Amino acid sequence: MTIDTAAPILAAGTWTIDAAHSTVAFTARHLMSKVRGTFTEFSGEFVTTENPLESTISVTIEAASVNTNNEQRDGHLRTADFFDPDKGGALTFVSTAISEAGDGYVVTGDLTINGVTRSVDLDTDFFGVDVDAYGRTVLGAEASTTIDRHDYNVNWNMPLDGGRLLVGPKIRIDLSIEAVQA
Repeated sequence: MTIDTAAPILAAGTWTIDAAHSTVAFTARHLMSKVRGTFTEFSGEFVTTENPLESTISVTIEAASVNTNNEQRDGHLRTADFFDPDKGGALTFVSTAISEAGDGYVVTGDLTINGVTRSVDLDTDFFGVDVDAYGRTVLGAEASTTIDRHDYNVNWNMPLDGGRLLVGPKIRIDLSIEAVQA
């Protein structure tokens, strides 16, 4: 195995999420399947330090940009039953700690949905730093967590025969992020 000593390293500085090369996605149980969706409008910033574990991350996700490829469902998701953009505002995440975990990291932070803030842990894989085709220094990472939507006052459901419910309580969140050094 050879090590590329010319590859950039993670330097202290400010990094801005490149939304064109990043994804904010979620998965929810719906009856007998899973519905997947994304948020198409989001922004964020990483401030890295000499000690990566002291770095900070902040992300803002526009609730109205939810997209499940179904206009009727997306319209319902933009109401007070789920994400009420007019009342609840944007979804936000602000890191409070970063720790090593095996080959990856755990990024702990405050996730706010519908005005309710709870601490979550994101299992994170850091892919490193490189120079893209435009000469920009970029970093890459993926992170995931599972939340209970009821913790954020996202309580709507429809009862079905046999006591079942249409929408499950657990929501998986998956982030694939590329950020550009400022």
